[in-house]
Amino acid sequence: MTSTISTHTETGSAHAEHSEHKDVRLFGLATFLVADGMTFAGFFAAYLTFRAVNPLPEGSTYELELVLPTINTVLLLVSSFTFHRAGKECRANRLGASRAWLLVTGALGAAFLAGQMVEYFSLPFSLTDNLFASTFYALTGFHGLHVTLGVICIAIVALQTHRGGVITAGSHFGLEAAELYWHFVDGIWVVLYGLLYLL
Repeated sequence: MTSTISTHTETGSAHAEHSEHKDVRLFGLATFLVADGMTFAGFFAAYLTFRAVNPLPEGSTYELELVLPTINTVLLLVSSFTFHRAGKECRANRLGASRAWLLVTGALGAAFLAGQMVEYFSLPFSLTDNLFASTFYALTGFHGLHVTLGVICIAIVALQTHRGGVITAGSHFGLEAAELYWHFVDGIWVVLYGLLYLL
């Protein structure tokens, strides 16, 4: 009897000790995004450096069309709003509405990728034409990879919001993590859009 009580006491103490540990998953994600942001910063710095120190000769840069990239920018900015709404609905325990907003966000991300592919096929230069072309494809392609991963994460989180799923009003780290990642990707695109298309 004493042994049983002792065992329960030890188990309870271990559980209490475990529950007191801070959840550092969001901090881990933030650390990853900072490191990822430094990778993008390296790309941006290299692009600005070769433009400032070693200007490209006449004809080696191109006047890029703004219509499609601007539409893509609007799509991503709107998707940040829809993702925020998805999180708000989830925390209010309206999982069906949250899932609907997630699907809208995923569709906007997919539309962005489709627009990027259309732009690639209409560009007057290829990957290996010159330094500007290589940098353009490296920057936009690397960002496109992030958007693709984001759309996949959104699809997974949307599936997890089904009744009895992993995402609930009281436990929604997966959704918060995906939302933070998506806002990061959108912010990177705004900087990239300014550097490549407006500068």
